Amino acid sequence: MKNVWILLLAICLSTYVKATEGMWLPLLLAQLNEQEMQSMGMKMTAEDIYSVNKGSLKDAIVHFGGFCTGEVISDQGLVLTNHHCGYGQIQSHSSLENNYLEDGFWAMNRKQEIPNPGLFVTFIVRIEDVTDLVLNNVTEDMDAKMRQSWVDKNTKEVTAAAKMEDYQEAMVRDFFEGTKYYMFVTETYRDIRLVGAPPSSIGKFGADTDNWVWPRHTGDFSLFRIYASPDNKPAEYSEENVPFKPRHHLPISLDGVEEDDFTLVFGFPGRTEEYLPAAAIEQRVDVVNPIRIGIRDRALNVVNAAMQADPGVRIKYASKQSRIANYWKKWIGENQGIKATDGVGRKKAYEAEFRERVMGNPEWREKYGSLLSSFERLYGDLEPYAATNTAVGEIAGRNIELFRLANTLHSVVKMYESSGAPMVESRMGRLEDFVEDFYKDYEPSVDQGVFATLMDYYFTEIADEHQAPFAVERYVEAGKDADKLASMIYLKSKLARPGVLELAMEEGPEALIKLIKNDVAYALARAISDYNDNNVAGKYRDIKAEIDNLQQQYMRAQIDVFTERRFYPDANGTLRVTYGKVDGYQPRDAVRYEPVTYLDGVMEKYVPGDYEFDVPQRLRKLYQKKDYGDYGEDGKMPVCFIGTNHTTGGNSGSPAIDAYGNLIGLNFDRAWEGTMSDLNYDASICRNIMVDARYILFVIDKFAGAGHLVDEMTLVHPKKG
Repeated sequence: MKNVWILLLAICLSTYVKATEGMWLPLLLAQLNEQEMQSMGMKMTAEDIYSVNKGSLKDAIVHFGGFCTGEVISDQGLVLTNHHCGYGQIQSHSSLENNYLEDGFWAMNRKQEIPNPGLFVTFIVRIEDVTDLVLNNVTEDMDAKMRQSWVDKNTKEVTAAAKMEDYQEAMVRDFFEGTKYYMFVTETYRDIRLVGAPPSSIGKFGADTDNWVWPRHTGDFSLFRIYASPDNKPAEYSEENVPFKPRHHLPISLDGVEEDDFTLVFGFPGRTEEYLPAAAIEQRVDVVNPIRIGIRDRALNVVNAAMQADPGVRIKYASKQSRIANYWKKWIGENQGIKATDGVGRKKAYEAEFRERVMGNPEWREKYGSLLSSFERLYGDLEPYAATNTAVGEIAGRNIELFRLANTLHSVVKMYESSGAPMVESRMGRLEDFVEDFYKDYEPSVDQGVFATLMDYYFTEIADEHQAPFAVERYVEAGKDADKLASMIYLKSKLARPGVLELAMEEGPEALIKLIKNDVAYALARAISDYNDNNVAGKYRDIKAEIDNLQQQYMRAQIDVFTERRFYPDANGTLRVTYGKVDGYQPRDAVRYEPVTYLDGVMEKYVPGDYEFDVPQRLRKLYQKKDYGDYGEDGKMPVCFIGTNHTTGGNSGSPAIDAYGNLIGLNFDRAWEGTMSDLNYDASICRNIMVDARYILFVIDKFAGAGHLVDEMTLVHPKKG
């Protein structure tokens, strides 16, 4: 009976990758996905999506800033991305006098478009399979170090030999844990100007409360424009530059969506880990995520209170608060989703079938028989170091700003000690820009509050043997009171005082280095980081290296053992296609979520003057009059919709594309119940959230009065044609 059950389970697991699961390489669509996509309603060919011979969808997709996705939506280089992707730029141009975060920004002509130093977008020119070249002379009996040495050597030769223009670049990325390698030839444009952004009451409507949540009513979009040299090539910012002419731009559908419509999401997903063993998922859920969540709980309590009390702090910390809160909430949802779908149990069932097949085959038994037990042993060894390393990373590496500054300045100290004052002097301009940017949005009193609560966590929750002695001594001096320790550090630290560091830089490298090395905050930050590096992180890395090597073997083993299964590579920041359908879902008993939201829902959530749920007067008037122009549907204004596309961080700003290749929406989030899709996709509750393209057009045209931007777009009616 047991064997029959296992057989039935195997049949189920053979379809482990559902039609809506997977992040697929665009150059392999014709081979792996085209037929299935067309059976789901797609009217395009794989060549329409990815081609090196003609303009295709890929030529409209950009890696926005290296952290989001964007798409070209006009023949004049207009780029659409998320409001939260452009948030840093919108914030940097905002002040109390010109508060673009609160009021929005719209360039009514090209001269009003605002440059953004440091911002870039990258196009993918072509993708090539270079596996054989990269793995030349690599053998299975090599140790990890030797193997990587050959891979690195071969990769350099492959990129050096790549045929490309002078303004193009080549990079090689590994897939399936180093079993496949692909080269990406790219073009990067660096003159990117802000064109438009709705007020945060639209672009961030619902803020933290609605983040990762469905139903959603957020107009999460912003507009930028790519500028190029007069010959349409990449160029640094210049007044002589002109709007970029793309090989392809996305037409925008005015026909909207309905349940069961085909959806394609094209973008640059950051990182997924779909092939981890159950032991890894258990550690993530039971150990790592609770630490991350608990520490950010503390930081957010301080920051939120300060932002509520002071409008100036609200502007300064808007982007920082979003950064802290975003993954805090994601990790909460991830844990809940894995538990709700029995993600660990499903992994264990999969592993049971893997073990059954391996033990039934002498060759596999020899090669793979000990893999799963080795994982269990190694993750057990890793756990105490993972716990501390996670906590120290959150405390000293991410959430105490003064420590983050100290860590950056430490690189300057190391540069001085290794290369002398001239090298520091040569980098002084770059350092000055960093310091200016840091203090522009820094409020010492807020950071002091974060410091106090997180150092309390450090001394009460981290194992005694993992606490830095220097830090413990300072804690004892303060009467084991984290608030008193914070007061002492922030009173004595010159780094906590805006302006002091700038004066030292003006005096020269020697004065700068002296200031840094004598600063009490720098000393404390380095003591915590160095002690962790020497006593925790090193052991963590050693064990993790064993795990990573084992994961490579496990990936090869799964491909060997489950020959009937269709595998897709984990996300790694490279261009991917995901496809699915517009579809609602049932998150829990007796609850059914519809797939589309409307402006009615915005008004239902409206709370006058509220930080998260205020609604601009003009939007309220348009709603009252039902003045939706060409963008409404049956007297209602669609706002957002959901689909079954498999997405993750980095897909923010990705276009949602219909069966014909037209833009129908803008991806910006996932439903909370399904955020565990980075580890364990489940088609029943994993949903990506998109702004309806018609709502974007409505806000640009009817709300902002920027119809000239709509005029340069291509609007179509595919369902009527």
